[in-house]
Amino acid sequence: MKFSCPKCKSKIEIQKTFNKKMHVSCTNCNIEDIVEFSKNTDEVFLEFLSRFDQGFVSEDGISTELTDEGIVRSEYEIKKIIGSNRPDKITREILLSKRDYISEYKVLENPEPKMGFKVEDSGLDESITDNIKKIGIKRFYKFQEDSIQEIVYGHNVVIEAPTASGKTEAFLIPVLQKAKKETDYGKVFALFVYPTKALARDQYPKILKLAQDSNITVKIFDGDTKLEERREIIEEPPQILITNFDVIHYHLWHQTKFSSLLAFTKMLIVDEVHTYSGIFGSNVHYIIKRLKRICNNKLQIVAASATLDDAKNFCEELFDEKFQNIKGSGKKGKTDFVMIFPSLRTQRRVMVDLTKKLTENKHKTMIFSNSHVNSELLAIQAKRQKVNIKVHRAGLMANYRSAVEKQFKDDKLDAISCTPTLELGIDVGNVDCVISSTIPVNRLVQRIGRAARKGQRGYAFLTLGNDPISQYYKNHPDDYFEDIEKNYIDPKNPFVEEFQVLAMACDRPISRHELKEHQGIIEEHIIRENLVISNNRIIPNWEKIRSLLQDYSIRGIGNSIDIFLGGKKLGDRILPIALEELHKDAIYFLAGIRYKVKEFQYPEKRYAILEKIPRDYPYYTKSLTEEWPTIETIYEKRTANGIEVVFCKLHIQKKVYGYVNIELGQEVTQGEKIFLDTPLEYDFVTKGIVFHAPRPLKTIEESEDEEYVEASGYHATEHVVIEGSNMITGGVSQDLGGISLGTSGLIFIYDGAVGGSGASRALFDRFEKALERSMFIVKECPCKNEAGCPRCTFSYRCGNNNEFLHKCSSLEILERINKGEKTEIIDAVEGDKPLV
Repeated sequence: MKFSCPKCKSKIEIQKTFNKKMHVSCTNCNIEDIVEFSKNTDEVFLEFLSRFDQGFVSEDGISTELTDEGIVRSEYEIKKIIGSNRPDKITREILLSKRDYISEYKVLENPEPKMGFKVEDSGLDESITDNIKKIGIKRFYKFQEDSIQEIVYGHNVVIEAPTASGKTEAFLIPVLQKAKKETDYGKVFALFVYPTKALARDQYPKILKLAQDSNITVKIFDGDTKLEERREIIEEPPQILITNFDVIHYHLWHQTKFSSLLAFTKMLIVDEVHTYSGIFGSNVHYIIKRLKRICNNKLQIVAASATLDDAKNFCEELFDEKFQNIKGSGKKGKTDFVMIFPSLRTQRRVMVDLTKKLTENKHKTMIFSNSHVNSELLAIQAKRQKVNIKVHRAGLMANYRSAVEKQFKDDKLDAISCTPTLELGIDVGNVDCVISSTIPVNRLVQRIGRAARKGQRGYAFLTLGNDPISQYYKNHPDDYFEDIEKNYIDPKNPFVEEFQVLAMACDRPISRHELKEHQGIIEEHIIRENLVISNNRIIPNWEKIRSLLQDYSIRGIGNSIDIFLGGKKLGDRILPIALEELHKDAIYFLAGIRYKVKEFQYPEKRYAILEKIPRDYPYYTKSLTEEWPTIETIYEKRTANGIEVVFCKLHIQKKVYGYVNIELGQEVTQGEKIFLDTPLEYDFVTKGIVFHAPRPLKTIEESEDEEYVEASGYHATEHVVIEGSNMITGGVSQDLGGISLGTSGLIFIYDGAVGGSGASRALFDRFEKALERSMFIVKECPCKNEAGCPRCTFSYRCGNNNEFLHKCSSLEILERINKGEKTEIIDAVEGDKPLV
């Protein structure tokens, strides 16, 4: 015990607050104090002792002062929030701890699901009904009844139902019924497509059990399927084949024996359809188009998701077919839900402490972070608190992730620190508690669906962060429940379309009369000799395009950097993000371990070599970047309030010129700058929006450095609009980049994906609401700093080290916009300093 309480001799805790003060508190009695920030905790403790000796530290603590300033809620307010609910001991302790601001508490209780017909009255084949009864289903839920009927009738259906509600049975049972009636034996009747191999293999036993007992054959074909198993599938095709779109894409353009099996498919079942958003979704749109093109039958399509806003329209765009929407309700049960705003400590510290408290009380816990870096940092800090925890995220080897899932399911692991990879329906066994960073409410509900599946009382904690949208939800918690994630794709992404048209020609020669909607792209390929005309058909020039097709990833666009450690490849990272994360001397996170980039080769070669660093190495890194935008084509323009905003094609020139070291465990957003010997450059074409912000004339008049105040106001506004509008646009801010151009007032917000992902389009469509919310974020932030703070104007993605920011200037800009001041787009002036 390093520091002991001067009153009761118990342990003293010292933590940095979000506004860069130090909070000193006793773990036993009520004394606490706020002192000035210092990196040296010895100095902080000595200052606290001095204040205690002088009588400045009240034995009643500083709760009243904190309550008056809105930093924590009073006991009276907490009891009012609790109302007639009866939280258990753990939840009550957290609510009344006065260590954080409690924004919301409610008991989430699902009503009893509506029941449908009895299994024997369903009209299903007798062998199927017998097997359904064997697994314990005597009566269907109403949404299952509706799904069965509509699918058996042959309609395209999208099923919306929460995790663990019987969604799989809702689409599997009617497929089995149709397979028994309509199958030509020796041909694949239905394709079941999952977004990941892990989820497909997790669902396989459930599908196999019900299908085998009904004399329907099922096999799985993916990248992990052994050669002998592949031969068996080719020679004796199953009636149901489980796979993924990566496999379908590969075998179609290679015209393999496997692809010939797909020609006889009659049904396509796509589970977790909400994952096909952005660039991945745009590619899947074309893969489905290609699959339909080679099929002898018209495909009946069934989609399912636990979280999808406007499911019918999204599926109709993704699949280019008409759909019927069927909604189901979840399991009956209670979950204590708490929204916590970390006013006296960092978001990660709250999440770690919650994890420790829940696991110490024997509650198995899943902690969701929104980035792989945060999931790794959380696990590192939780391990220091003796929590039995491991990381589960994309980018780790599949066998490692499977081992983590098994350990958790077998009760050999108390907690998993994960990214959205475990939002999907992979069965990790019994879960009591879910702790989540800020995400759209419909995805939170899916995560919460993990908790208390066995009927026990569940716990769910939404820990708001050190960011603008969290500041907003602290003051407007009801709005959180209204902000639904918007899934988006962009079938008109020119790079996706260009590649997928080539793939179509590889799947099967293109006749001169088909694919008229892609005629322009086809003609460009013919001019470039990627495609050639032969016997009045358009065929691929294999020698020229083979490497292009092999290098392309349907989950992203662009080249990637291979990552090596000790001569062994550990993974890869796509450009341009790889330049920011893998430059020389960058700290890179992998499976709970930090490595340093020893060597980085780009652009002639594309690889990074990692080296191990000591466990107590105190830093991680964040890159410094410059960007320059050029408008190439304007697709659409309109007026939002009074300002002109355009949706357009943009050319972005990106440069990584340095980095900053950030101390581990400190959520600071600035650090000491270190410059690279040779800057790393990358340029790409994407889509985005541009608007011309009004001048903050009043703030300019009151300032001594007019140019700095004006440029910093635009830069801060760019940050706030991206970060603060995050949930309005469906959590797309992580897919967006931003640039403000000097004192011009021009602000560019663009898709981070090459060619565009649809994220900026989502912002364009909801721009007025985003601007209004951005204004409230800046207005309601209590910080007094000229530049603002992480709760209003700072961005963790800022390429300028969160410099050139001015809070008052930004507030005036946003107020002028929301009052309807008129502006028009102007031309960029060479020499304007781009701030990102």
